[in-house]
Amino acid sequence: MADGPVQVADIEKVLAEISDPETGRSLTQMEQVAGVTVDGESATVNLELTSHSAPIWDDVKTDVGERIRAALPAVKSVTVNVSEHKRPPSPLGQLGLTAKSVIAVGSGKGGVGKSTIATAVACGLHRAGCKVGIMDADVYGPSLPHLLGVSGRPQINENKKIIPADVDGMKMISMGLLVPEGEAVVWRGPMLHGAITQFLRDTAWGELDYLIIDMPPGTGDIALTLSQLLPLTGAVVVCTPQEVALLDAVKAIAMFRKVNIPILGMVENMSGFECEAGKRYDIFGKGGAREKANELGIGLLGEVPINMTIRSYGDEGKMPALFDDQAASAILKQISYRLVKDISQAAAANPPMPELPVL
Repeated sequence: MADGPVQVADIEKVLAEISDPETGRSLTQMEQVAGVTVDGESATVNLELTSHSAPIWDDVKTDVGERIRAALPAVKSVTVNVSEHKRPPSPLGQLGLTAKSVIAVGSGKGGVGKSTIATAVACGLHRAGCKVGIMDADVYGPSLPHLLGVSGRPQINENKKIIPADVDGMKMISMGLLVPEGEAVVWRGPMLHGAITQFLRDTAWGELDYLIIDMPPGTGDIALTLSQLLPLTGAVVVCTPQEVALLDAVKAIAMFRKVNIPILGMVENMSGFECEAGKRYDIFGKGGAREKANELGIGLLGEVPINMTIRSYGDEGKMPALFDDQAASAILKQISYRLVKDISQAAAANPPMPELPVL
């Protein structure tokens, strides 16, 4: 690089080497550099990033500043401003669903807090600024309406689409909204397949950054249905620390891999309990998910302790309000952050080819 004062073009060259956290392609290639100014030893960079990567915007700002100072020692101060870049999602598969990432949250067995974690992930992404929908694929035991405090049968819009429940701007659909409370769903496989297809195809989801799918526990055929209907970004597997739960979690991981759904990471729920005196009790064991994740070569997204606030807010249908409680929300926010961070790093390692029109 030539000697002399730093020029705008010098900074733009650095920005051309930095990836858009959503697509993995260059920020300049994706036209996300809104402006660069240089004033002596100071530089200001205005970026536009999509809401898909909202949880890691601060990371991008820090990275951009560090990369510019490392490449251009004459620049002593860098201010990075971020505003939203409007890039709508493309339809997935043949269903017409417009979502950038579809994430299944599953478990090898029931009772490990899968639905609580799925709801927490969705709420965490939404609170960070992402456009989020959550779908209850646990047709036999739907719990999202209770966790989110939603009731009432959904309406149909003028386009004959199901209007999902609106939870402070987050969209949700569940069989629990369609079946009277206390009534069991007694269906065979083809009916389950039809219900999942209808939820995906006939719900007015709008444009989503993330669709979180709360899977039924175990290794049933819902995963196969989803893998046939649309391309999933991947799956998150929830378990508890004890060995019997880990054995079933390994089966769930094997199921997802068998149907070519990538594993985005594990979450260890009920990971110890800390009493008011500050003493920790590892009621179900300690570190089992971390060890198993290392053994299987997948990431650990977080360890969620037994927490009275999380339990009570779930029972009261106030899961979104958890993110107003600093202590309870800290670990849950971290799970959403790590999930988006890992998805971004995967995109940077293998950016998709640009779509070219066929003439």
